Amino acid sequence: MDAVGLHNTGLVDPEIRPLWKDTQNFTHRFIGIAVTARYVPTQEPTAGVRSVQDYDRWAGAWYGKRSPEPFVPLLRTGSALVIEDAADADVGSIGSNNILSWKLKGCVGVVTSATARDTDEIITEKIPLYFRRPGRGIRPGRNEIESVNRPIVVGGVLVKPGDVIVADGDGVIVVPRDKAIDVANYARKILEGDKQGRRNLYKRLGLPEDPSVK
Repeated sequence: MDAVGLHNTGLVDPEIRPLWKDTQNFTHRFIGIAVTARYVPTQEPTAGVRSVQDYDRWAGAWYGKRSPEPFVPLLRTGSALVIEDAADADVGSIGSNNILSWKLKGCVGVVTSATARDTDEIITEKIPLYFRRPGRGIRPGRNEIESVNRPIVVGGVLVKPGDVIVADGDGVIVVPRDKAIDVANYARKILEGDKQGRRNLYKRLGLPEDPSVK
């Protein structure tokens, strides 16, 4: 990014970090094309006290009308889903079920400015997720969908649909689409030089090669 004139640009707040890491094969890493969604805090009242049957109807209507997932039809192989969510709400818009359904559509990883729930299960599922902290509540009574595939802000960074999202153990960076090829070409040169240098050091130290140098 520095080499193309984007110093300190695109660096997502380091508090947005991987839920899990794979230090053997690095499967927590991903590169994808941004599909964006924005959820906002609701001003509607909560369900209050009502029968279980009535609550189920209320929650179902909320999922269907106020806080659905209209971005799902846009997901395809290589998509990275980026969500700006209600910052202060204890809400798990991302869970172990829906993140699997996004993977089924071809999503390679998910980044959110806020929270996710079912973290034990998502770690077991080994789906790359970068988030700020766990959120326990469900969406009904807590947030609403505001927009899909519009510019959003995640971790202090502007994310536009079609931008390139790169995520690894160090965090997330957003590469503007019109700079992506130049950034990728330069990054490849740096990466190959780094691998060659470390392979030589591995050999001198008697260390076996691992996937990070191959």
